[in-house]
Amino acid sequence: MRPSRELALFAVGGGIGFVVDAAILQALVSLCSANPYVAQVFAFLVAATATWWWNRSRTFAARSSGRSLPGEWLHWMALMGFGAVVNYAAYAGSLLLFPSWRRWPVLAVAAGSAVAAAVNYASARAMLYKKPKG
Repeated sequence: MRPSRELALFAVGGGIGFVVDAAILQALVSLCSANPYVAQVFAFLVAATATWWWNRSRTFAARSSGRSLPGEWLHWMALMGFGAVVNYAAYAGSLLLFPSWRRWPVLAVAAGSAVAAAVNYASARAMLYKKPKG
């Protein structure tokens, strides 16, 4: 598959993950009065699982991880956890570098998301789905 098609499918998976994350988080907080910090951990796990399923069956369908399903999932979760740390670091760094963005933190969110998406795609392709199926 062409890298541009992979990137487009990866972006679709990211969109799916965002919707799943936001929906679960909002439902837990609004309907169950859950602590938003604890709820976000659960929502992230479900959303990252959804993106794993999408990406293994669509984005990287022509590639193999060479792992069992549980092993592949655990590796994916570790990679996405690292991506979450990168996301937050880019977010916080943007706010430090551009103090005016504190009034518009969505700019820092976008910067963090863009950096993390690039890191997540590169790490998934290079460290998990590195072998073509065949």
